[in-house]
Amino acid sequence: MQLGAIGVWSGLLRRGDKQAMAEAAAELEELGYTTLWFPGGAHEDIEQHIRGLLGATRNAVIATGIVSIWTHPPQAIAAEHHAITQDYPDRFLLGIGISHQHAVEGAGISYEKPLTKLRSYLDELDAAPDPVPVDERILASLGPLSLKLARDRSLGTHPYFMPVEHTRISREAVGPDKIVAPEQMVVVESDPSRARAVARPHMDRYLHAPNYVNNLLRLGFTEDDIGNGGSDRLVDALIAWGEPARIANRILEHHAAGADHVCIQVLTDDPMGFPAEQWRALAPALTR
Repeated sequence: MQLGAIGVWSGLLRRGDKQAMAEAAAELEELGYTTLWFPGGAHEDIEQHIRGLLGATRNAVIATGIVSIWTHPPQAIAAEHHAITQDYPDRFLLGIGISHQHAVEGAGISYEKPLTKLRSYLDELDAAPDPVPVDERILASLGPLSLKLARDRSLGTHPYFMPVEHTRISREAVGPDKIVAPEQMVVVESDPSRARAVARPHMDRYLHAPNYVNNLLRLGFTEDDIGNGGSDRLVDALIAWGEPARIANRILEHHAAGADHVCIQVLTDDPMGFPAEQWRALAPALTR
């Protein structure tokens, strides 16, 4: 499975008009983005959705970033993975994660011992009638214990909402032979105040999620950095903003720190509209 050097992560590739999503996926592939990531969402239509994106593209890898171990039954996921990969070999990457306590409990599920749950989930994927191969699944790992699981039991790690320094830590944790594929939020805006103003509303929910906050604190950020929408220092570490060339430099920093693949998430003032203009503007600098 070839993820390529640069991809796109977009929640809009999971929700909304199916035809619009298919057209967006086809254009992203034409622009040179080689892997398209989307959040798993509800389980009921996940296979149909993945097939729609695969059918709209020719060679791009379609990846979940991520399906939640609490709401996507492992036996069903394994069966769906097998069916999809029979029709589209080497083009579907199953991204798996533990989600967040508030999201899981909001769905009426008890969020207890998430790493134990993740291990048992992987056990069930292995024990399914058609197991999900280790090199066709990737874990959204942040902390050291989860990164060890990513190293031992998956293709690698897909960290989200983390700075370049975490990419370096991820590479050291999983070793030279595993994939490190971080997500990177970007704002195509050169004015610092405007760029940060666009970024902060998108960052807000993650700055209230303990999984992210604990890792940011571990990386040396402070409670003051995390409070009140995030300090300028934190915003600038997490969000690549500026002209395409400046954003491209941040992607290069991830690669220099050990990333094999980086998927950009474009942030705009309109969270419900495809950022097609920005995807097009960035492509020459990122996909060459």
